[in-house]
Amino acid sequence: MRLLDIFSGAGGAAMGYHQAGFDEIVGVDNRPQKHFPFTFVQADALDYCREHGREFDAIHASPPCQKYGRTKNIAGNHPKLIESVRDALIATGKPYVIENVPDAPLINPILLTAAMFGMNILRDRLFECSFEVPLRLSPTSQSPMKMGRPVSEGDILQPVGHFSGVDYARREMEIDWMVQSELSQAIPPAYTEFIGHFLLEAIRSRR
Repeated sequence: MRLLDIFSGAGGAAMGYHQAGFDEIVGVDNRPQKHFPFTFVQADALDYCREHGREFDAIHASPPCQKYGRTKNIAGNHPKLIESVRDALIATGKPYVIENVPDAPLINPILLTAAMFGMNILRDRLFECSFEVPLRLSPTSQSPMKMGRPVSEGDILQPVGHFSGVDYARREMEIDWMVQSELSQAIPPAYTEFIGHFLLEAIRSRR
């Protein structure tokens, strides 16, 4: 099973799909990603998808979220790409997933939270899926969020910006290969491992 991961970052999403059963993953990003754990191509993600997307069994996309998050008014020149990404994915004819922050304009998305997987971090994310994923309750932790220092066992950590507790975040997110700046942008592999099982079912049902 071949998966294309566009706007890949350092590979949090890709690792989840690998754990679900995808055995060949290619990540594409316009910035170098020396810690990406699978095959990596530095290129424009949308151009690569348009040219090569049909060569894969499925596609995951994590377009920039800055224009859709709480800091969208100070997001600078970051583009709004979700509509363009969706059009490119649909044109491939392949099953796809688009991941982004809770305020992003996704179509009928599912919400996954770290609390759903027993993690002591705050990272709510939406996933637009072109295939069916059963509805599940996805709680957000009600415990106090830890923003200062130091981070203690059991704290709810929000790994954004120059956060403290990098080792804590690595352990909670089950990501041991990323540095601080990469962790602050990553999603836990558990999210896409969960979605990946349903994606594999969708692929097999089309064959």
